[in-house]
Amino acid sequence: MTTPKFILELREKIGHDLLWLTGITGVVLNDRAEILLVRRADNGRWSLVAGILEPGEQPAHGLAREIHEETAVDVAVERLVSVTALPPASYPNGDQVQYLELCFRCRPLRGEPRVNDDESLEVRWWPLADLPPLTSREHESIANALSPNPLPLLPGVGG
Repeated sequence: MTTPKFILELREKIGHDLLWLTGITGVVLNDRAEILLVRRADNGRWSLVAGILEPGEQPAHGLAREIHEETAVDVAVERLVSVTALPPASYPNGDQVQYLELCFRCRPLRGEPRVNDDESLEVRWWPLADLPPLTSREHESIANALSPNPLPLLPGVGG
């Protein structure tokens, strides 16, 4: 996966120390009860489209940019479905990172899904009733996006 320039510049200053970043994830749903997924080049897993917000970038704009860059599909970002502090993680090179993930429900406007950069091996629509293996967090994101509740899930808040 391509590391954004601003992260490379920060890493020159802080080395492998923990870096707090804003991750953005899209649950892109069409009117045929299908979801847009990418098969990641780094680990071969199918996943929701995700990326990192650039400094000063508005979240919805950043997500629409990421989805287009990775899939060639233009989307309308409809609503925020969750805000989650993910656990710290390590990359193979030793970099430590923790993400504040903003997950949004989106709908496609135009474009046929295709691999549009070097981050994905495949891109396609999957029927919601026949998904490939996904993480529990991704299943939760999909459930939140499908929920009629317009409020985002905020883990740790409320009952």
